[in-house]
Amino acid sequence: MDLKVFNLEGQPVGSVTLDAALWEGRINTRLLSQAVAMYRANGRAGTASTKTRGDVSGGGKKPWKQKHTGRARAGSTRSPLWRHGGSVFGPHPRSFYYRLPQTMRRKALLESLKGKVQGEALVVLDQLAAEAPKTKPFAGLAKTFQAVRRSLIVLSEPTDALLKSLRNLGEFQLCGAANLNAFDVLNAKKILVTKDALARLEKRLKDADASGD
Repeated sequence: MDLKVFNLEGQPVGSVTLDAALWEGRINTRLLSQAVAMYRANGRAGTASTKTRGDVSGGGKKPWKQKHTGRARAGSTRSPLWRHGGSVFGPHPRSFYYRLPQTMRRKALLESLKGKVQGEALVVLDQLAAEAPKTKPFAGLAKTFQAVRRSLIVLSEPTDALLKSLRNLGEFQLCGAANLNAFDVLNAKKILVTKDALARLEKRLKDADASGD
């Protein structure tokens, strides 16, 4: 399975060969769904909070005596049955964090990348390098590769100068090959990945595939 490699001007300058056993085949959408649910849950703040009858101010005095009034018994005006009363079983601050096993997370990354490859939304670049922090040499990336906002640039081991050069590109977010996850990939409209980053990703994915056998 071959992918073309492009330079910054969008001209083909070679190709890379991917392991067909790893990259071809049907996409496991069920695994992707589980991974997305995990990443979204871990992104929740979990700060929603309500007041119980013990937290609402007032209501310390019994509204009326227990018997001989003809009315229902009442011990507090802050009962959940009353207006301005406390909430029953309302939300309280909590953590929604959980993790899938590492093998599942890496396989989900593979499935998401397979979808980008099959949808022709993954572009392999020969290299991205910068000797000094200058955005101008990379300003045409979005137009050249028809990338819209929420696209992704995946780098292997970027220098500080390269990071400073790319971080002002409004259409792109930056990510390292070692930290890329399935949610980042699925959330991106187009992915630009350097040859070195792709090789590093493929090594991660092969390790996950081997550990799952």
